[in-house]
Amino acid sequence: MPDINFTYLSGPDIDRLAMTEDEILDAVEGGLRAQGEGKTVIEPRVHLEPDPAFRGHFNVLRGYIAPLAVAGVKIVGDYVDNYKKGLPSEMALLNLFDPTTGMPLALVDATAITDMRTGAMTALGAKYLARRDSRVLGNIGARGSSYWNVRLINHLFQLDEIRVHSRRPESREPFAERLTRDLGRPVLAVEDWESCLKGADIMVEASRLPAPEPLFRTDWVKPGALVVPYGTMSSVELSLTDIMDKMVVDDWGQCKGGKLGSLRAHVEAGKLSEASLHGEMCQVVTGAVPARERDDETILFWHRGLSLSDIALGMAMLHKASRMGIGQSLRYA
Repeated sequence: MPDINFTYLSGPDIDRLAMTEDEILDAVEGGLRAQGEGKTVIEPRVHLEPDPAFRGHFNVLRGYIAPLAVAGVKIVGDYVDNYKKGLPSEMALLNLFDPTTGMPLALVDATAITDMRTGAMTALGAKYLARRDSRVLGNIGARGSSYWNVRLINHLFQLDEIRVHSRRPESREPFAERLTRDLGRPVLAVEDWESCLKGADIMVEASRLPAPEPLFRTDWVKPGALVVPYGTMSSVELSLTDIMDKMVVDDWGQCKGGKLGSLRAHVEAGKLSEASLHGEMCQVVTGAVPARERDDETILFWHRGLSLSDIALGMAMLHKASRMGIGQSLRYA
């Protein structure tokens, strides 16, 4: 058997790549386009909960992207109390494989990938589904994906106001300060959900609730807004879907089942179903279903997270690392 090596990209390696906003968005959008063209295989995520006392679980995401000639598996832990230990709430590893032989291509620290691709999905939802003249962004949550929500939406829109909120002042104040510094513009940390979301043109909910709680009020949503709720535990009222002109998801196969997700109760109550669904994001990207058609449309975009986004962004990083001479070659066989 010939020698087999694969590439390892660590967290510091990912930092050195300094992926730009456009590189991140292009990679994730490319994955969506391949999905919409029927050139991918995506399996619904599976969960492992070691012990409820740990207040966390693992997600295992799997997929294949034919145009990139790669298959991948990501394992990500999601632990709500990690901040008490100085750790990210989500830490991940992405495995990339040659789909024709099963040979490993790369092992990548996917903690940053998870944050970046989640933010990119939110921003791409805004690109296609928000009003082009959207000026106010409200984002609930201060974890890594929220940083990329704000950064990437700010990259795509001419915003006048950015509001952020999280339940702990010790997280939301530094979060707003970091964004203010990195974006070169004011980002306002507010003290409650209503001040953050009410009247915003783009409303993003990325909370870290320990249990479902209706903190996001339907009557805060103005006509023409885009609402993007993707917290693991639902924070929205059951009436939210009643006011929507269009409802879009990233993958109906993942959204229609399981016990987690911000709109799980709406699926179980029949308020969000395959019949009422406008389409999947990949269909919007390819033009198979229309994006926003009128300024007065109120639209909901719920994303659960696609393995394809992890894989596409991981491959973009792998190619950039090769060009820059970053990463380690590890002996496999």
